[in-house]
Amino acid sequence: MELLVSYHQNPSIEARNRLVRLNAGLVRKIAHRVSYQCAEPYEDLEQIGYLGLIRAIERFDPCQGCAFSSFAVPYIRGEMLHFLRDRGSTVKIPRRWQDLQKEGQRVREELMKTLGYQPSDTEVATELGISTQEWREVKLATKNRSLLSLDATVSQQADSSVTLVDMLPDVRYQALQNLEEDQQQIQKALSQLEDKTRAAIEFVFFSDLSRKEVAERIGVSPMTVTRRIQRGIQQMIGLIQPQVLQTEP
Repeated sequence: MELLVSYHQNPSIEARNRLVRLNAGLVRKIAHRVSYQCAEPYEDLEQIGYLGLIRAIERFDPCQGCAFSSFAVPYIRGEMLHFLRDRGSTVKIPRRWQDLQKEGQRVREELMKTLGYQPSDTEVATELGISTQEWREVKLATKNRSLLSLDATVSQQADSSVTLVDMLPDVRYQALQNLEEDQQQIQKALSQLEDKTRAAIEFVFFSDLSRKEVAERIGVSPMTVTRRIQRGIQQMIGLIQPQVLQTEP
């Protein structure tokens, strides 16, 4: 901790390197755990983990009273997981199935040489010592691991083809549409409030005025402004909720 305080007050490469060496065991421990959950070599994960450790050292503030190990673990693990996301495929396959797929490829090639024809799934599974069903699941998982192009044709129409990207919803448009609908409901509810209550809500939430400023504008006390806002919001909730229930499928 003394070294961390010293580095925080006067950062230097020498002090940082000492801190890395002192906390190397933390990196190795996390790398071992992560290596059992993926196909990447332990050594690669360890090297990536040191980048996370350095980030943690540079951002740690000893004045916050937090243990450095607790602070550093998310940085170290996060760097490893980010590395795995960049290198990994979209579909995660169990480590055992990955090993079976590689071994199955080798067995299939040897059987082709011995038998003189393409071996069946049952023959490959027998050599691997697993069931035919599991071998087929391994093959299917490997096949589904490949990414599908968004330009792939989904259906063919008379004058044009429909691709996968055409079938994807426009999330941004839907969000904007939902936002516009919410705004319309809020404005409709606001319009049904008493004038001073509506003005208090609009001044505070839309114009960012203080309650004191609003009180001066509408001619009431700041406490009354607060009560009007609370009562007005409850009234709006009562007005909006029935509309939401009616539109739900």
